[in-house]
Amino acid sequence: MQFTVTTTEGLGRRIEVQIPNTRVTGEVDRRLRELSRTANVRGFRKGKVPLPVIKQQYGSQVRGEAVDQLIRESYNDALSKENLRPATNPRIEPIQMEPGNDLKYAALIEVMPEVSIKPVDSLAIERPTAEITEADVDAMIESMRRQRVGYEAVERAAEKGDRVTVDFAGRVDGVAFEGGTGTDMQVVIGSGRAIADFEAALVGMSKGETKTAPVKFPDNYGAKELAGKNAEFDLTAKSVEGEVLPTVDDEFSQAFGITEGGIDALRAEVRRSMEREAAQAVRTKLRAQVFEALQRDNPVELPRALVEEQVQQLQLDLLQRMGRQIQDASQLPPREPFEEPARRRVALGLLIGELARREKLQPDRERVFARLEELAASYPNPEEVRRSTLQNADAMRQIETGVVEDLVVDWILSRARVTDRPGSFAELTGFGRQA
Repeated sequence: MQFTVTTTEGLGRRIEVQIPNTRVTGEVDRRLRELSRTANVRGFRKGKVPLPVIKQQYGSQVRGEAVDQLIRESYNDALSKENLRPATNPRIEPIQMEPGNDLKYAALIEVMPEVSIKPVDSLAIERPTAEITEADVDAMIESMRRQRVGYEAVERAAEKGDRVTVDFAGRVDGVAFEGGTGTDMQVVIGSGRAIADFEAALVGMSKGETKTAPVKFPDNYGAKELAGKNAEFDLTAKSVEGEVLPTVDDEFSQAFGITEGGIDALRAEVRRSMEREAAQAVRTKLRAQVFEALQRDNPVELPRALVEEQVQQLQLDLLQRMGRQIQDASQLPPREPFEEPARRRVALGLLIGELARREKLQPDRERVFARLEELAASYPNPEEVRRSTLQNADAMRQIETGVVEDLVVDWILSRARVTDRPGSFAELTGFGRQA
């Protein structure tokens, strides 16, 4: 076998291979002789079929199988001798395939880039920290109270936070429109679940009051025929109810699973939960900093094929989250928004892989199963999730990849210059930002 390797563009390589005809015919003859011992041909006993008959009936098929095998073997041999690491499967271009001649073909590939990583001891990483105060616990319990808010009738005009039961009839340019009429709709003023102008119009209304109010539909309103339009609504307030928050007592504690210890036990459990959330937030922010610094300081040439694979995966992930299925690639969303995230993912994967290889950071069984248990515990049916994941090779590889990423992050943090940056629980976790 003879082969030559040439660089096409960037990481592209063209491997031209020539296999002597004698090797091809020898492999074909060997396969035909083996087949003659097992083939069932009418008119002949098994194992007694003459070789010319076998050639006549199976020659073309056998040659095709032999050529495929020789291409695979010679391609792998060329990779090994040239120490090439392909990024994807090869694209085979036939050059000379006719019987009686040497077999010639070209394999077009992209190779994995050379990845060099600078010493990480110069990396500056800020570790956010937060002490959870009693005021933080109070704020969290107040948020828990609001999860169980109730309402009771009030004899006053409606205010922000009140729940108003309203009948309504809307018109655009004096004409009623589909979905613009309703009865007994409950609207919590300020919740953002109705159009802002509609909610605002309810402020100041009392039970039994009727009014007509202008309402502008948002430009991004779901019904395109109404988006950005000006309307007017006839409103009748059927009832006005004010918020009633539950008292923080033993009964409230029991509603959140605290069966013993009352309020003190509830506060202790809330604090533990906040500490876990804070620790996870710290880990997430550290991880993001480490990965950003790793990519910033270590640029790497990216195989185009890997980037394209990642773009398509991101497109499919988006469609899956939207609950949509597609029949062909033409139904995928535009690729442009996904290209830069795909490039970051591929670059990060190459850098993490190189560090893991160089430092021998391998996912051990204990860590993998701990990650699996953590994943399963986040679902209502952990045993079923655990079982299905164990039976899914791709899912298990994703878990192993996550474990390797954690090992790399820990390895870098143990060597980088890490300084603490004190802050609050709200800053760390974003708690209360929605309000």
